[in-house]
Amino acid sequence: MNFYVEKKVLDLGLKIKFVIIEGMDNHRASSFLNKKDELLNEIINDYKDLNIDEDKILSGFHKIHENGEISKRKNTPASENLIRGLIERNSFYSINPIVDIYNIISIKSKLCLGAHDMDKVSGNVTLRFHNGSETFIPVGDGTIHKVKLNEYSYIDDNNDILCRLEVRQVEKTKVTEDSKNVFYIVEGNMETSDEYLEEICNKIISVTTNDLGGSGYIKEAIII
Repeated sequence: MNFYVEKKVLDLGLKIKFVIIEGMDNHRASSFLNKKDELLNEIINDYKDLNIDEDKILSGFHKIHENGEISKRKNTPASENLIRGLIERNSFYSINPIVDIYNIISIKSKLCLGAHDMDKVSGNVTLRFHNGSETFIPVGDGTIHKVKLNEYSYIDDNNDILCRLEVRQVEKTKVTEDSKNVFYIVEGNMETSDEYLEEICNKIISVTTNDLGGSGYIKEAIII
């Protein structure tokens, strides 16, 4: 599987890396998640004075949307959405080990992360602006939704959207308990260094493979 990224998307200020982890057992107990409550309590304490609207990393994703004239309404970036939910409810919605691990890392790092079952992807993945022909079926929703031409998505060779912006993933490639081979999207912005993105990529690999087995690596994108 190759990853292609349209330069016009990067020109908005987005930074992107991809991680592949293969051979995981998503039914295994996770020592990382055994400390989930402790980790989340630490994050809640760290974020007690956080001004989400003024945080440089979180507001950086909105700046990308502003640069692309993308509506702010209903387009809350994934990491901000997770952080707001944690702060408002003092709780975390558990899904399965693979997803829970990367969601906690996303909350702590403030980067927008996503995971997709590689065995359900058709061919390669391209991050590009929409042309209007794409199929978008959001996770938990069985209907096709229209997408706007000034927005970008991660799209496979079957022209199926896998993740719209850094906002909404889809039903096709959602990670389940039976998922073994996964690719991760690791998104930053003009406020995050390349070194920071690589650090978080390596964190995903080390924590996930230590608990769930398998092997992982960073897969560089091909700019088009």
